[in-house]
Amino acid sequence: MAEDVIIEYRDVSKRFGEHVVLDGVNLTVRRGETLTIVGRSGTGKSVMLKTLTGLVPVDAGRIFVDGDEVTAMEEDDMREVRRKIGMLFQNAALFDSMTIFENVAYPLAEHTDYSEAKRLEIAKETLEMVDLQGIEDQFPGELSGGMKKRVGLARAIALRPPIVLYDEPTTGLDPITSNVINRLIRRLQRKLEITSIVVTHDLESAFMITDRIAMLHEGKIISVQTTEEFRRAQDERIHEFATGGLSEEELRSVGRVL
Repeated sequence: MAEDVIIEYRDVSKRFGEHVVLDGVNLTVRRGETLTIVGRSGTGKSVMLKTLTGLVPVDAGRIFVDGDEVTAMEEDDMREVRRKIGMLFQNAALFDSMTIFENVAYPLAEHTDYSEAKRLEIAKETLEMVDLQGIEDQFPGELSGGMKKRVGLARAIALRPPIVLYDEPTTGLDPITSNVINRLIRRLQRKLEITSIVVTHDLESAFMITDRIAMLHEGKIISVQTTEEFRRAQDERIHEFATGGLSEEELRSVGRVL
């Protein structure tokens, strides 16, 4: 594996029954970059993230994380790999019965022997990184959707993992709150030198946060490009996805410019 590559998919395939989701996926992610995976709903973008963490086993192919082949690992070995990977789930996936402190500190309790005082110190520091202070004793039900996402993000980085995965981080949020999340993703990537993989169908968010865009189409990665290359792409499949099938005149009428 090349020195600057931290994640690699080699000919990865996955099907559910007769439905082929991933069909020989090949992709490399460079250390320290933000790579965004786009594609139509139901194309397998989230499945790609879950195969990386071992939550979904692959049918064929190999996946490497920081030089280790995770597709060949036993469950005990996967625990150490998962410590290197934080994940922000689509719905934030907070534990409603736990306080915000307990939610953010959950990975610390699972993977370290830190005292409660140390966990609280790290949780407070991490919440400050996502612009949330003084809410440690509240519960998820008391928070807005955007605040829940930020708490989920704090939990994802509590262990200071070198890799963070984002599954539709702006889904269900208004444009202003989406921009807050996007700026946080970019800021944390730079501050903590995180390698990020973002799954989204929101191209405006992708253009704001990403270094490269990979497009998943019919089970395969058909393109990996910078944002500027993606904007100029002549491939009809990319153009149709980027424009939503609208003509140039229709795009101008709704104020959408690539």
